[in-house]
Amino acid sequence: MGILDAETNAGFLIHDVSRLMRGWFDERAQQMGLTRAQWRVLVHLAAREGINQKALAEILELDTVTLGRHVDRLERDGWLERRPDPADRRAWLLHLLPAARPMLDQMEALAERTMAKALDGLSAEERAHFIGVLTRIKANMSAPDSDEDTDLPAAVGMR
Repeated sequence: MGILDAETNAGFLIHDVSRLMRGWFDERAQQMGLTRAQWRVLVHLAAREGINQKALAEILELDTVTLGRHVDRLERDGWLERRPDPADRRAWLLHLLPAARPMLDQMEALAERTMAKALDGLSAEERAHFIGVLTRIKANMSAPDSDEDTDLPAAVGMR
């Protein structure tokens, strides 16, 4: 089994598991009237109430236009509001509206159900080990590259 075997390659498996979990979550979230992307905006906003749109776009790794579309829909649907930034008349600060709190609770419960389904059959020890391994992989991939990490082999047949 080589590195490109999609059934045993860690990269392929991580991608597939992530896609399956998102799909399972999305099917159920759609019934609540929010997309996963909108939920992400609300979750990050709940943790940073009063943040401006540009800073939130950076956190979510979205361009400002894409975030602006999400914010437009969330504002239209009564989940959040824009308030002028007293320090910068060009900027808007984002705030949750009261209706968002119960929705966040429902979406959190759905996220917990999704994770419970994904980890079904794993012992507490296996779950802790799994989280530890993922945390280490995340740290490895977040660390700055060393000089040797940037030396990639030449593509086969390309000169």
